[in-house]
Amino acid sequence: MTASGPVLVVFLVAFMVPLNPGSLQKKHRFMTGSAAQGADSAGMQVAPGLDQRLAKWRQVRMPFRSRGLKPQEVRLVEKLVDACRYLEEIYWRQSDPEGLSLYQTLQTGANPQDGKVRRLLRINGSRFDLLDENQAFLGTAPMPPGHGLYPQGLSREKIDEYVKEHPEKKTEIYSPTTVVRSDGDQLEGLPYHIAYRSFLEPAARDLREASELSLDSAFANFLRLRADALLTDDYFDSDLAWVDLKDPKIDLIFAPYETYLDDLLGVKGSFGAAVLIRNPEESKKLAMFQKYVPDIQDSLPLAPEDRPSKKGQVTPMEVMDAPFRAGDLLHGYQAVADNLPNDPRIHEKKGTKKIFFKNFMDARVNYIILPVARRIMRKDQAAKASAEGYLLTTIMHEISHGIGPAFARTPGGRVDIRQAMGPAFSGLEEAKADVVGMFGLKWLVDHGALPKTQLEGYYASYVAGLFRTVRFGTGEAHSRAEMMEFNYLSERGAIQRMPAGRYAVDYAAIPGIINDLAKELLEMEATGDRARAEKWFAKYDTMPEQLKISLKLAADVPVDIDPSFSFKETAR
Repeated sequence: MTASGPVLVVFLVAFMVPLNPGSLQKKHRFMTGSAAQGADSAGMQVAPGLDQRLAKWRQVRMPFRSRGLKPQEVRLVEKLVDACRYLEEIYWRQSDPEGLSLYQTLQTGANPQDGKVRRLLRINGSRFDLLDENQAFLGTAPMPPGHGLYPQGLSREKIDEYVKEHPEKKTEIYSPTTVVRSDGDQLEGLPYHIAYRSFLEPAARDLREASELSLDSAFANFLRLRADALLTDDYFDSDLAWVDLKDPKIDLIFAPYETYLDDLLGVKGSFGAAVLIRNPEESKKLAMFQKYVPDIQDSLPLAPEDRPSKKGQVTPMEVMDAPFRAGDLLHGYQAVADNLPNDPRIHEKKGTKKIFFKNFMDARVNYIILPVARRIMRKDQAAKASAEGYLLTTIMHEISHGIGPAFARTPGGRVDIRQAMGPAFSGLEEAKADVVGMFGLKWLVDHGALPKTQLEGYYASYVAGLFRTVRFGTGEAHSRAEMMEFNYLSERGAIQRMPAGRYAVDYAAIPGIINDLAKELLEMEATGDRARAEKWFAKYDTMPEQLKISLKLAADVPVDIDPSFSFKETAR
């Protein structure tokens, strides 16, 4: 522990393990004998340098500040936190069931090393080190590309072959809310609401009880609809209600939205959750961006038929503090913003909601972004990088998740872009949001919505963000995206390496090069051309040796934060 406060260890139930090819759910088998004494004494291989690995994650306290909340609203937040814990338990089973078993076992380990291993397990949500290209730090098994969402050893080629022979199974196997199981040579997709029923039923109960505490009738209605969705896997109506919320004082992310765990088909959602408390002053500052979204959409370097009009759509934007997160919002890469829902039907009908986590944004900028910029960028340009500039690039990134093509236009008809692109989608979409966001930021400057005198600072802040993110390595979707951006911009001369190992931005060249890259990425999504995207990333997602050398200049700067919350571990 550090002076930043007590570490929240999210409670994990010790009696259920995730699906495997041969069973639905079974009792957890506890380790006994030497295994119960901890990883080291059990003879398990622990990767060297645990202290150095942990030093890459700065512990930061994220307190729950109840000022301005009524006692009933405080009880509402506590009930929502309780619901979130159930999604945390599901996420572990989706990510790394074996890692969960070890995490639970090490809780009582007496060996000091066990505490370090346990913390690293919690940070990553698995046995695989995100900052070491997902190599195992505990044991020797490689990370399965399907994590706990598919049978071990199943490949995308085998799935494609099976679906070709059994087309009636395609919908259930490709569904974003099924776990794929095998029975001999047969595959099936088991719905989440069945696979994780023992967690989703009490989570739904918590949401219904929370709805009775809410002083906001629209938010209460959303909670009831979301409770229903957990037990049917149909999130459409509750997503519509969520996007329609008007300036909620308390809000909640609670769904299997993201697909970062699925490196086989790229479609399976992993559960994530965040309790949110509105920052009204900061939220008001976002109003200016909302009115320009339709105009930026119309200006994209893309054929008109591939950029459906956004006129008349609501684009809610909220600045919130997140006093508690769980699941894919807790482990690994710490998001500072979200653009949700991901359902293209919601994008087409309503648009999306952009959420900015202020407490996480402040921590990233102060502890990571600005220190990295000062070490790696040319000094005069590093001085132009700022918290305000990074916030604006993040705002435009999230806006850009919701613009561009809504569906892929393929020879077989209109297809969900996520399904068309497969595992390439996550990296492609993150890159598209980055680059189109910078395109949109330049558009705002050109049209007088933002001061021209600040444009160089925006580009400096964007490039500083690239240096921060590529330190994750290409095993993480955001980092893979920004590695590609860095290589493309460097190849075209928009970013140049200086003799001392620092980097500088060519402010005159970067706008046109950003425009070209935006066009390339948007066209990939519009056409659903997976082969084109995979070839593109194969060319651009490898870290150059010179960049590796330069990144050593920031070796003393943490790579990301490890959040610590006010809510204590709770036993069920």
